[in-house]
Amino acid sequence: MTDEPQPWQVESSEYIHRLPWFTVRKEAVRMANGGYIPDYFVLEYPNWINVVAVTTEGKLVLIRQYRHGFGAVHYELCAGVVESYDGATGPEAALITAQRELLEETGYGGGEWKLLMTLSANPGTHSNLTYAYLATGVTLMQAQELEATEEISVHLVSPAEALALIDNGQMIQALHLAPLLRYLGQYGGE
Repeated sequence: MTDEPQPWQVESSEYIHRLPWFTVRKEAVRMANGGYIPDYFVLEYPNWINVVAVTTEGKLVLIRQYRHGFGAVHYELCAGVVESYDGATGPEAALITAQRELLEETGYGGGEWKLLMTLSANPGTHSNLTYAYLATGVTLMQAQELEATEEISVHLVSPAEALALIDNGQMIQALHLAPLLRYLGQYGGE
């Protein structure tokens, strides 16, 4: 046996609840060291995206919206659920989703795109990934095309203003903060 942790052996697995936004499975698992966990719960979500979008003038495209789980309005990155596109999967489908979401939620698009990082909300309990993209040189291309369940305002902020929003607790979503802070640290907001 190696000193490194090993994958657990799943002895049984059953779905407790299955809805698009709340799917939970309960598993009984055996660890390589012999430990046994009879009730381990995994939350299944589709993969997510978010976008650090930077305009040709160097402004960050942020949004504000109400989040009911926390009961407050905060600044965020444009984000969404990865859709399926004619056989595209993983980062390829995520990129298409990210470009569509940015355009629909903010009206901004175009520019140069690259995968900035891949994250997990909590690998201990969540089965999905978040693909965080960096889109530089974006421009306003159209009016917002919001869904009936979306109320989103768009804000262009400088890198210094973004840091102030973070420092003041006005941006708290961890999966949005990680790529934004990486961008600001790696590229200096330039």
